[in-house]
Amino acid sequence: MEDNIIMKKSMRLLTAILAVLLVFSSFPGKIKVDAADVNTYTNAAEVAQLVDAGYNNGTKGPITITKGTLKKTFSSKEIYFITLSGTELVFNQSTEVLTDLFSGFNLKNAYYYNVVNVILNNIPKGANLVFAGHSLGGMIAQQVVADATIKARYNILNVVTFGSPLLAAGFREGTIKRLGDINDVVPLLSSNLFVTPLRAILGLNRENGGYYLRPVSAHTDCYVREDVWGKYDVTGTKYGSAKLILDLDTRKFYKSPIIDW
Repeated sequence: MEDNIIMKKSMRLLTAILAVLLVFSSFPGKIKVDAADVNTYTNAAEVAQLVDAGYNNGTKGPITITKGTLKKTFSSKEIYFITLSGTELVFNQSTEVLTDLFSGFNLKNAYYYNVVNVILNNIPKGANLVFAGHSLGGMIAQQVVADATIKARYNILNVVTFGSPLLAAGFREGTIKRLGDINDVVPLLSSNLFVTPLRAILGLNRENGGYYLRPVSAHTDCYVREDVWGKYDVTGTKYGSAKLILDLDTRKFYKSPIIDW
């Protein structure tokens, strides 16, 4: 009698073990835990490709902020990487031609105010900032790093612009690198061309992407090409070695309305 009870308990235990094994064996393969979407960027063309994500027809917005690390030869710093895309005609998005005109004369505008507010509301005081912008986005980036509040609250490390004219000369913080194709005329279209012409012209790092008599293509298509801009590192330094390590899981997009309904 006692042996029968022990036998029944053993059979129940065995059945339970087999049931558990059967459940786990029904899952295809192993259980996987996705790693963080961390990517390393080594040149300016790759940075321009990140900026390009802001051209999304207004569905996400022209501003992105991503957490990461800026690695240079003798330093490594945790940073917030901010990208700003340029002119895009979208309803109630402050990337329209009027903003180009305001920014070109170094006047404050909706895009500028929106970027400042996004930074103040989403990045902790004392953080290290790195900016990248194309066209109008590069103009706004230069205005933002000249903003007194931004300069007081944050450590501005680097700004790299693609196809953007000089702005806010003498007031900007951080190392600024402007990149421009030789057939792209936009990097010369600002009031600073007349105020500080030598700085506006000589401060532009130029390369030839082969867009002869195609200035629009030079402005819109050139900067994502690694065959043209691969020799510049992520800070826009020619033959530099700086790298960006970004956690794209932290990347957030922000809109820039003309009127905040």
